[in-house]
Amino acid sequence: MFIRMVMKRFSAALTILLAIPATAQDKTLAPTPPMGWNSWDAYGATINESQFRANMVVLAAQLKEFGWQYVVIDEGWYLQNPENISMPQALRYTINLRGQYEPAPNRFPSSATGSGFKPLSDAVHDDGLRFGIHILRGIPKKTVFANTHIGSTRYRAAMAADTTDTCSWNPDNFGVKANLAGQAWYDALIKQYASWGVDFLKVDCIAHPYKSAEIRMIHKAIERSGRPMVLSLSPGPTPIDRAGEVAKNAQMWRISDDVWDHWDKDPDAEWSQSIKGQLPILAQWADQAKPGSWPDADMLPLGQLRPNPGYGKPRNSRLTQDEQRTMITLWAITRSPLFLGGNLTQMDDALKPLITNQEVLDMDRYSTNSERNTEDGPLVTWTSHSIRGDKHYLALFNLSDAPVHIDKTFAQYGYIDKAQYKVRDLWQRKELGLLNSLQVDLPPHGSVVYSLHD
Repeated sequence: MFIRMVMKRFSAALTILLAIPATAQDKTLAPTPPMGWNSWDAYGATINESQFRANMVVLAAQLKEFGWQYVVIDEGWYLQNPENISMPQALRYTINLRGQYEPAPNRFPSSATGSGFKPLSDAVHDDGLRFGIHILRGIPKKTVFANTHIGSTRYRAAMAADTTDTCSWNPDNFGVKANLAGQAWYDALIKQYASWGVDFLKVDCIAHPYKSAEIRMIHKAIERSGRPMVLSLSPGPTPIDRAGEVAKNAQMWRISDDVWDHWDKDPDAEWSQSIKGQLPILAQWADQAKPGSWPDADMLPLGQLRPNPGYGKPRNSRLTQDEQRTMITLWAITRSPLFLGGNLTQMDDALKPLITNQEVLDMDRYSTNSERNTEDGPLVTWTSHSIRGDKHYLALFNLSDAPVHIDKTFAQYGYIDKAQYKVRDLWQRKELGLLNSLQVDLPPHGSVVYSLHD
């Protein structure tokens, strides 16, 4: 029976967890799916210090208490003129004498003293948050052409660089060879980020195609740095047959191409992933989610995607309210990391309740055994279970373009050990009483999620 089988699995997992010494649990990086804000969806490569600080203030004041804690500067913080990103030959880079990128001082003036992102990360930490940056894998081309010494080692940049390996969509770097010089490069680079107080490192152009050697070198460099950093690998899709390896080296990894604000395929952005298209991908990866290792369904393009989004024109998210709630429900019941992409300084009364529902967020952080349970035409059922063992979760998704009426007993959902449950609607924050069935009308692309108590 479904529940009996799941409870056996849960009991076994709990026994293992309780057997681990408390000190080992405390040392787990990302024991729950990381939650925060990333600058890409609203600012693209153009984010500056004042804009970042303004979003940081909102997250600290209004969202931190709900578990949102990371603030991440995405691509191109070392570019002095990111508005010219479509003209690579015109880009001006900020590189130190060691051949490493530094924050562009015209955009991040607190870095002008030569201390990099340290003043900004100190401000983040003072607000009780954690600081993150995006990097592109590899070594700057300018560093290779100058054949700069790597740190205090005998190696030079040309010895570390694989000049035949470049990112297909970014001109900045060459790849790094899997040799001693390559490891020395990453060791020096991560040491730089540790000195800045970086807590979260998003490494791009590394999972598709999958760069096994560079992932391992970056992981080793983080360990050697002495500073705990959550390693996020991007973009996807990470190959499912690499699940075990990637889980040993990173705390989260992208499972799809970039997700943007469209329900189904966007003919103007064939490279991007839709919300609907993410359901079967999440089903593939569901059993890989565990403390310290989180398949990442990508950022949440919700709210105001402005002033300069990473894709498309400045806009309010094109997802309807129902689609936005469905996205959060799906990400939460599958235990994906949650990173907001919209401009937090323009957060409105429609968005805030979606990202401050503690019960939905707790489902993301404190559940287990998430799985796609049934599929009946346009209706998809997903279940998971509280790690505390006091409740089960049931989410229903309508994938069709028309409303759907649902009238089913719990036996028909697979809950056949009990005929009745005490039911709570998490989005409505309302107790529905002791029920043996659910009757609900779902709008197009809509969803509901319940907690079921014995």
